Amino acid sequence: MSVPAPLDNYLVVDMSDGIAGPYCTKMLADGGAEVVTVEPPEGDSLRTWSASGSVSAGDGDGALFGYLGCSKKSLVADPDDAGDIEILNRLLARADAVVWSPESRLAGVPGLAPSALCDAHPHLVVTAITPFGLEGPWCDRAATEFTLQAWSGGIVGLGRGAPDRAPVHVGGRIGEWFAGAYAAAATLTSLLRGGSGELIDLSMLETEIQGLTYHSVTFQELRDRPFRAERSIFVPGVSQASDGMVALGCATAQQWNDLCIMVGHPEWIDNDQPLQITARAAEFAPQIYEWIAERTVDEVCEAATAFRIPNAAVGNGANLPELAQHEQRGSYVKNPTHGFTQPGHPYRMSSFSLHQPEPAPRLGEHSEAIFAKLDTTAPERDRPQNRHGAKPFAGMRVLDMTAFWAGPSCTHILATLGAEVIHVESSTRPDMTRFIAGVPMTDESWWEKSPIFAGLNTNKKGVTLNIQTEKGQELLRELVKTCDVLVENYTPRVLDQIGLDYESVKGLRPDIIMVRMPGFGLDGPWRDKAAFAYVIEDASGLTWLTGHPDQNPIEPYSIGDPNAGIHALNGLLIALAHRDRTGEGTLVEASMIEAALNVSAEQVIEYSAYGSFLNRDGNRGPVAAPQNLYQTAGIDEFGRDDCWVAIAVATDDQWSALREAIGSPEWALDPDLESSDGRRAAHDLIDEQLQQWCRERNDDEIVDTLWGAGVPVAKVMQPHRQTELDQLASRRFFAQVEHPVNGTARHTTLPIRFSSAPEQFEMRPAPLLGEHNTEILSGIGVATDDFEQLENDKVIGRKLAF
Repeated sequence: MSVPAPLDNYLVVDMSDGIAGPYCTKMLADGGAEVVTVEPPEGDSLRTWSASGSVSAGDGDGALFGYLGCSKKSLVADPDDAGDIEILNRLLARADAVVWSPESRLAGVPGLAPSALCDAHPHLVVTAITPFGLEGPWCDRAATEFTLQAWSGGIVGLGRGAPDRAPVHVGGRIGEWFAGAYAAAATLTSLLRGGSGELIDLSMLETEIQGLTYHSVTFQELRDRPFRAERSIFVPGVSQASDGMVALGCATAQQWNDLCIMVGHPEWIDNDQPLQITARAAEFAPQIYEWIAERTVDEVCEAATAFRIPNAAVGNGANLPELAQHEQRGSYVKNPTHGFTQPGHPYRMSSFSLHQPEPAPRLGEHSEAIFAKLDTTAPERDRPQNRHGAKPFAGMRVLDMTAFWAGPSCTHILATLGAEVIHVESSTRPDMTRFIAGVPMTDESWWEKSPIFAGLNTNKKGVTLNIQTEKGQELLRELVKTCDVLVENYTPRVLDQIGLDYESVKGLRPDIIMVRMPGFGLDGPWRDKAAFAYVIEDASGLTWLTGHPDQNPIEPYSIGDPNAGIHALNGLLIALAHRDRTGEGTLVEASMIEAALNVSAEQVIEYSAYGSFLNRDGNRGPVAAPQNLYQTAGIDEFGRDDCWVAIAVATDDQWSALREAIGSPEWALDPDLESSDGRRAAHDLIDEQLQQWCRERNDDEIVDTLWGAGVPVAKVMQPHRQTELDQLASRRFFAQVEHPVNGTARHTTLPIRFSSAPEQFEMRPAPLLGEHNTEILSGIGVATDDFEQLENDKVIGRKLAF
């Protein structure tokens, strides 16, 4: 007997356009939901879209639409036809959820705005995806994904790029994909645990902050300095081998020391200053690059893997499906309509199968069938009881065996939304984000002073268990029995070696959902590779589209981790839907790499569908022309001539507005510039003229002039200045959190607002090392008299014990 798809009892109406909304509903369709895409008569804009310009009118639907539209139905509704709107409302009366974005022409119908949808259909979960959120002083301001990156601080936030060049954004419209994954998780949260009737307000600016910056405000306020203020090229980073590009990373002193030995120069190791990795690497960069250039990609990767140095071949649209790990695991599949190559699911389930992709619908293909169905009596729906005022995950206990950024970012959302999350560390091997603090080890309790650990672990409880000891493993097993969910992101061998693979965990708690987040998967030739965010970015194509075209690509150094976290959460929620219906637990294998392959899908799709090879293009992009960063007058807060604005003209009307705002100079009156194609052909000229105009003005003057005219524009912000943005203050995106050791600082909350929840998320400080040992371990039978002995044996502890 086949197991029903977990979401097959949900009807979702997609009233969005672009990438974020359709990616959200694709994830819901993969879980089995019935998704009806409502399109105007001319169709969704993606039907005629190709990043390389390979789709023309009459060519048929674009390949990206063919990917994002898999398994959906299409209903045509003319926004100007009252009869069509009435039919749409009848469909909404039967639906469970709506995904909405302002890009759709239907969004302009007054009765189809998010609040109006909630008023007309109180049972609906309405997820609105907008640049800044539905409310606040910026809610109606013009924006593109590119300008949102600038406002978020994500363009300069992690020191990406050469200091003698313009900063560079993360390519591939990554913010839209990431927002879509966040929207899917928010929608599922409300459907599964919120009850009927909810308005979910998602701000893409806030998702950009979560995905492209690294708790920069918290770091600034606790350490009184930015996390990273200067741009630099990370060495080795992306390098040219004899047969392609390869990436090596040194995130720790040990990895740098191992690299020195690997390339035959142990004398480069400086034990007196072990943390000066960046400076030492830059000093010896020519010799490192020479060593790499003399070897093939496979030879470099094999040597680096032997030394446990993070490494990967650098993937792009042409080579990604052929990389050994992706090929062996079947990470790519054929599109069911056109046969081009597209990513498979971003997670894998042990107890049931995700919905296999069916052909994307032709425009209006299902209109008649939907009309006929609406003429029948609607079946009675057993919708969950409304839980307004209650946190969605209250009552759920989560064992959090994660570290660094990817895993904790997943469990952080669960904790913020009410789950009891127990973060497991060891006093001998703590979560390494405790070391990202910039605090001397001579300071008392220095390991409690990391702003990064504080930001990722608010609302959690902390337990220390040394799982390298027999007693630690015994206590861990007892703790597993009390938990509904286990999330871990160790390398696969760690839990396997102590007998805590899924089958063993299932034996302890039969209905448990175990989410494993390995870097490259639980099998395959790269199974045991060290996986940091940048390595995942390299191996998935995210790096390839980032950087200037005349230089090697630059690793984003950010999105690989939180993107894995939000995809793992989606996998967990789909597994939760399965358990709600069947009582059965599940292993969710949510590898970091397959989450990244899904949000970099467009490169492989373009190449396999059209033979078009997408490449990095600095700060230009396929959506807007002109689109670039322009240097302005003024000195930045560090005393540098390094102030920039981002400008992106996405429509002809925006071009007219920009032209008038800058005084209609003669060069801008050229009729060829009236069209997007003409502006793209003249991009160099436009850049030169806009650069001259911007260089004579400061960033505030430029933003006031252009934004007031309706042109997407942004300051290129330092991320620690996010609190200066009026929109974030209005939405109470930051919460003051008082820590017993660190003091008080502002922490990010979540980039979503639930209408059933208070305006401000409750935020408790991250736990001290082993802070909740007594509370949690007493609950599994540890006697009061035993704690001292457990500490003496270093099974538990409240202080580091190396």
